[in-house]
Amino acid sequence: MADYFDEMGWTPLGNSETPNHAMLMARFLRDTGMWELLGEHEKLPPPASKDVVKNLPEIEYKDKLDKREQCPVCIRDFETGNTAKALPCEHNFHKECIEPWLEKTNSCPLCRYELLTDDEDYENYKKEKKRAAEREKDLEALHDSMFS
Repeated sequence: MADYFDEMGWTPLGNSETPNHAMLMARFLRDTGMWELLGEHEKLPPPASKDVVKNLPEIEYKDKLDKREQCPVCIRDFETGNTAKALPCEHNFHKECIEPWLEKTNSCPLCRYELLTDDEDYENYKKEKKRAAEREKDLEALHDSMFS
């Protein structure tokens, strides 16, 4: 089992190091529920990572399509010779349609699947949100096991 610092992704303070008081205040605000009142949780997600967008697989439509398939952004049919980008959620878009979208936000326009970003704070926020949901499930399971 991982220790507290490994689980949280932190390193303990060394000798003669002082804590980051601004970070402690931010954690206090988050833990007491005041962070939501400040509206800090309502930030828009940052753009997708440029490396992730560049490395998305490209699909070239060479043969006649068996079924009609459309780009969800521009609603035009994919035709022979079109190049599409495939997101990890298996939604396909014209390259010229999805790249401007991913320059503004990191999610699929259809299902909101989130791609990685270059914003370290946002990535840490997502990890913390995931951990909070897991802790909530664990507490619920513990409660159910004790009182059922």
